[in-house]
Amino acid sequence: MTRFVLITAASLALTGCSSGGPPNPFKTHAAGPAAVAMTAPSAGWVKPPPGYLPAGAIDAATIIGPPPEADSPRGKAERAQFEETRKLVNTETWSRAIADADLSGKNGLKAFSCAAGVTLSAEATPTLANLLLRLTDDAAKIYQPVKAVFQRPRPPVGNTAPICVPREAWINTDGSYPSGHGLIGWAWASVIAELVPEKASPILARGKAFGDSRIVCGVHFQSDVEAGRYLGSAMITRLHDDPGFMADLEKARAEVAASKAKGAPEGCGA
Repeated sequence: MTRFVLITAASLALTGCSSGGPPNPFKTHAAGPAAVAMTAPSAGWVKPPPGYLPAGAIDAATIIGPPPEADSPRGKAERAQFEETRKLVNTETWSRAIADADLSGKNGLKAFSCAAGVTLSAEATPTLANLLLRLTDDAAKIYQPVKAVFQRPRPPVGNTAPICVPREAWINTDGSYPSGHGLIGWAWASVIAELVPEKASPILARGKAFGDSRIVCGVHFQSDVEAGRYLGSAMITRLHDDPGFMADLEKARAEVAASKAKGAPEGCGA
């Protein structure tokens, strides 16, 4: 599958271009501030294995720029979207958002298995399962520092509207922009679509829905999720230059082929 990065000229407006060209978001950074500690994004969060990339491998702020101002037309529209999506409480869409909040891999692998038409699991595809979990660590190195830069309050801060996860301390302390789940869902989808290219469309649709679940859940605005997807594309592009990732990707490709030969996954409906 062709590698891609969803970066627009507007996304790059945050950083100056004194060198006469656009800033390089993949530049090697000199030592800077200490990395921001990862805040558990949900009660189901578990510590992932170490990722592939060093801290500072991607300059997220250069790629995504700042979030919309709260009193801007987009900011007001996103606040209205939060209010409107509270009507989804106790629906099937709400239940999916609860499942998508889990970054431990089990629910995600099940959903992507159905989209790919291949059983993906810690048992059937162990290298792929571990690779995807390692990406959650890489993702945190990218989104946590930029969250600290922008400090956008999450939608439920300052109100008592229902959300699909417990109202724990991180709701008030972990910035909303960009969405880590938006980044991770798109990155997972991009990897799996590369391994099962004939099912790329439903796989990428599932990755998009994974991020959209955070809007349904009420813990992110739409622009948070979109920014996460930009960073997910950037991360996967950068990882294709990492020998360790590429070696694991080839092992995962063989696992997926073997799993595909055993037939379609169970429990996916019609």
